[in-house]
Amino acid sequence: MTDSENAAFAGVVPPLAQALAARGYATLTPVQLAVLGPNLTEADLLVSAQTGSGKTVAFGMAIAPTLLQGSDGFEPFRPGGWAPPLALIIAPTRELALQVCRELDWLYAPTNARVVSCVGGMDMRTERQALNAGAHIVVGTPGRLRDHIERGALDIGALRAVVLDEADEMLDLGFREDLEFILDAAPPERRTLLFSATVPKPIAMLAKRFQREAVRISTAQEKSQHVDIEYRVLAVAPNERENAIINVLRYFDAKSTMVFCGTRMAVTHLAARLGNRGFAVVALSGELSQTERTHALQAMRDGRARVCVATDVAARGIDLPGLDLVVHADPPVNADTLLHRSGRTGRAGNKGICVVLAPHNRKRGVQRLLQDAKIVAQWGTPPRAADILAADRERMLNDASLLAEVTDDERVFAAELLARHGAEKVAAAYLRLQQASRPAPEELLDVAAEAEPAPYQKRSHGQAGGGVWFSISAGHKQNAEPRWLLPLICRVGHVTRRDVGAIKIFHTESQFEIAGEAAERFAAQIAREGTGEKQITITRLPGGPTEQAAEARPREDAKPYRKTPYKPGQYKGGQGKFTGGKPGGDKEGGAGKPYKPGFAGKAGGPKFKKRDHKA
Repeated sequence: MTDSENAAFAGVVPPLAQALAARGYATLTPVQLAVLGPNLTEADLLVSAQTGSGKTVAFGMAIAPTLLQGSDGFEPFRPGGWAPPLALIIAPTRELALQVCRELDWLYAPTNARVVSCVGGMDMRTERQALNAGAHIVVGTPGRLRDHIERGALDIGALRAVVLDEADEMLDLGFREDLEFILDAAPPERRTLLFSATVPKPIAMLAKRFQREAVRISTAQEKSQHVDIEYRVLAVAPNERENAIINVLRYFDAKSTMVFCGTRMAVTHLAARLGNRGFAVVALSGELSQTERTHALQAMRDGRARVCVATDVAARGIDLPGLDLVVHADPPVNADTLLHRSGRTGRAGNKGICVVLAPHNRKRGVQRLLQDAKIVAQWGTPPRAADILAADRERMLNDASLLAEVTDDERVFAAELLARHGAEKVAAAYLRLQQASRPAPEELLDVAAEAEPAPYQKRSHGQAGGGVWFSISAGHKQNAEPRWLLPLICRVGHVTRRDVGAIKIFHTESQFEIAGEAAERFAAQIAREGTGEKQITITRLPGGPTEQAAEARPREDAKPYRKTPYKPGQYKGGQGKFTGGKPGGDKEGGAGKPYKPGFAGKAGGPKFKKRDHKA
């Protein structure tokens, strides 16, 4: 290596420094530099760092001195010369474990290390054969590793180092029992390294139990927004979410995009929709087999697919080189999930864009989510068809194929094309080919540009005040109640319950108030789409609410009310009958028939018998 490379990789064992240089590394990331401290060679580490900061290479370098113990490589395994593994790497998901295995393969290649993976969904017999042939480093998921240990296929009695990658995610997924089993079975003198994006209380307790005076390492980037990711929040109508996703993909035209959904069903539906619209798309969710998931990721890596629709199973640790765009089709449930999803882009110094779709009824939730994650985002609306077509024109005018030098063979044929068809027809043919290769954009509702919502202030329903009044053709006669009127109003008008003020219910109609800032949007939406319900219409009340109270207007179908004084023993109500004023009989002063458990209704009605509790 050159002197500059020696300086850049100071503290890295020579074989791994050679692998880094061959891989094209010029400098190390902050977390990689932090684990190479002079006093950390044999220490247990509790490391928290930003996702995408190079943690896999970091713990690979951190455990190298412990595994190599001053040598430049491992002795190759001879036939029959099996030895137990020296390092165990535990990851929460199959995809992450296989990715870690690939990273350690090239990082430890100069040392002749054998790296073996053990993950759920793969053939256990093949894994057992690989373990029997010998492995220096084993990478796997908690459940599969425990299974191999209990069956005697994996001997961890000689481990020198154990690494827990994405430890917080493993606890969230319910792997605590498996982790404790593995760590209890490992030699107590081993090194234990915990790598995690965050260190909540459960992780701290796990570290206290299984680590020995662990050194806490926290990089500066953990406490600030990821500077390589540009965050954008796009306010959309709930029923136009998929159209907005299509326009976002068309506008940015990223070479590699990941779209996150909240459920497996949503992944399947959206992937089918995008595929029908002409996008090269793959799906990634827990219902797929390991082979299908591996093929999906490989299609993204080699460029056969440009869009991956996934659940949160892909949010942790998956590294897709060149991933330019992340779209949150469904807003994540918490700030940690938002950061981990978004961290799939903007990795290793590359720039990325993260788009969060915020339906009108979830804008406040998205705002609180960004505040919890300490993220400053740019608020706006999805790209319109005109914006996309303008971006297409710029891309075509600056296409690399037009800027490249013309070869001699191309010049001859180009001259023939021009002579036969003319420049205008050739250019038009090029334009048609470019347009045919791109899905058409969707037409979205014309709504005012959305700005970031004002700071949240708690306000109860019915306190809109100073709003615009509307009438809906449903009242007491239609059994209208606020509990079903309010969801209907929010759904058809794309407003939240905080935008709805007072609701007054009359005989054949109801009147409700919409806050001033949402009233125009509500009216425009109703004018375009209606209510979607049969025989229910909504109209604007130009003169404000009707002063007549609901109870002041008599119901046409109401029966006259006649008050009947109550007399003990003479109640006749419901389906049952009770007469008689004295117990023990149904006639005044008589003994009557003995009481029989049960209930007798009207003639022909159901009869209920006493249950036998001894049965």
